[in-house]
Amino acid sequence: MSTNTFRTIDTFSCIRCGLVVSTYAADGARRNHCPSCLYSRHVVDQVDGGVSDCGARMSPIAIAVPRSENWMLIHRCARCDELTANPVCADDNQLVLTRIAVRPLAQPPFPLETLGW
Repeated sequence: MSTNTFRTIDTFSCIRCGLVVSTYAADGARRNHCPSCLYSRHVVDQVDGGVSDCGARMSPIAIAVPRSENWMLIHRCARCDELTANPVCADDNQLVLTRIAVRPLAQPPFPLETLGW
């Protein structure tokens, strides 16, 4: 199913919470994720310039901060496990962003007491 109109519309409904979202963020950036729950829909850019729609829910799983750039929100597709990075927008839910950013500190993959501090 082709969704070439997905990137040219002004609003979309969140795939998770149903919120109607403007594709323009408060800071003027183009948005493709929900500012409330930060979920997205998987839309894949094709080599020929087209767009195909996996259509699956993309969960926000991490925050990345590339050198001297703004925060990026990392999403994982529930269907195909592909990872994507989208810029964090000025009006994104700060509580959810913080929860995602501190998750590695709150749930380390190894017991901290083994570090010998």
